Amino acid sequence: MSDLPRKAVTRTAKLATLPLGFAGRATWGLGKRIGGKSAEIVARELQQRTADQLFKVLGELKGGAMKFGQALSVFESALPEEIAGPYRAALTRLQEAAPPMPVRTVHAVLAERLGEEWRELFLEFEDKPSAAASIGQVHRAVWHDGREVAVKVQYPGAGEALLSDLAQLSRFARLLGPLIPGMDIKPLITELRDRVAEELDYALEAEAQQEHAAEFAGDPDVVVPEVVYQGEQVLVTEWIDGTPLSEVISDGTPEQRDRAGQLLARFLFSGPARTGLLHADPHPGNFRLLPAAHPDGEGGDGEEGESGELRLGVLDFGTVDRLPGGLPDTIGEALRMTLEDDAEAVYGLLCEEGFVKESIDLDPDAVLDYLRPIIEPAAVEEFTFTRGWMRDQAARIADPRSPAHQLGKQLNLPPSYLLIHRVTLSTIGVLCQLSATVRLRDELEAWLPGFVPEPFIPEQASAAEPEDDSA
Repeated sequence: MSDLPRKAVTRTAKLATLPLGFAGRATWGLGKRIGGKSAEIVARELQQRTADQLFKVLGELKGGAMKFGQALSVFESALPEEIAGPYRAALTRLQEAAPPMPVRTVHAVLAERLGEEWRELFLEFEDKPSAAASIGQVHRAVWHDGREVAVKVQYPGAGEALLSDLAQLSRFARLLGPLIPGMDIKPLITELRDRVAEELDYALEAEAQQEHAAEFAGDPDVVVPEVVYQGEQVLVTEWIDGTPLSEVISDGTPEQRDRAGQLLARFLFSGPARTGLLHADPHPGNFRLLPAAHPDGEGGDGEEGESGELRLGVLDFGTVDRLPGGLPDTIGEALRMTLEDDAEAVYGLLCEEGFVKESIDLDPDAVLDYLRPIIEPAAVEEFTFTRGWMRDQAARIADPRSPAHQLGKQLNLPPSYLLIHRVTLSTIGVLCQLSATVRLRDELEAWLPGFVPEPFIPEQASAAEPEDDSA
């Protein structure tokens, strides 16, 4: 295995194999059909080959290509099942695995950043990575004080690779667009590119993770590992065991799925309210399902307790949205007004916040009709998220003949809401992959500003009135 390819020409050549490969496999499929295989069998084989190449190219490149693959993977719920099936396994693998960085490169980075005697900081260090991500990989180790730790090592040249990949992928955006009906791929790539510098800065990541760890310390539902050490290109945090969410998606029990979904929704909405930060990379590789804590505060012994006791472990705070006041009140207010069927109020709020540009004039009732199906999970006591429901929403918005498609094209997404929108959509995508039954409304009422109307407090005019001394 060679080092992370850093030359733009090398990475561009690899990425170019994606569209060329699509065309080549189409020719291969035609030949198979002429040879007598049915269209259905050929299509299935064609999709599997495409999925395999997608994983191979994006996984080997890591960087922005892999980051795009991870972002895309949470939206596979929106794909028609006959297309989603072959892609699902390949895209999900991007959430948990990628070809590793050579051991010599890992050691070189650690020696450069921690000093030549870096091994003295660890009682044990596993050379084989336990996980790989878009800009670095994680090694399990034991810190010199005996704590089990995760050591994240950044790939050399990761920043250059990220920018190069995302620039090239934007050229293929129209080709990749049909993978996710109703989703414009180019803004997703642009938004990922805009966050490169922040994600490469492990000091920012350590700060965001430690703020979450402090706030959620002792929380019965959410576990965030403490930061142990942070340096340039190296981040050491406490290790947490648990079942990766990708495994819960593929093999979890209904109880595990529902609990994971409930806690994922809880973390999405409670995180900004409690820390002023929004964890902005909600793909399944960043979450673990953990057993209940012991009464003494220590972790479980590996045996899972009752489904209601399972906890959600949260990893990777490299991308966060800073929301000092929590999520904007506008989101909760618009959601509440939509549930109340107050078309004029909803439309007025959307215009005020820039979701409808001044030059656009829409029918408030049509806007309400557009929003109602999307907010269905918040309208009921509990809702079962399914791939079918997600596909229906995507198809409704993607179909050019649909009124929803025509109206959606006239709406605007203000820049300050872009990341919130993507995180929310991604989280819903994971909930649909889990097929989780979630009491979403409970979380909205507890954590979303503006969703519950402010209690009416009458003016204390009586205090200013003269006392009645007629008695």
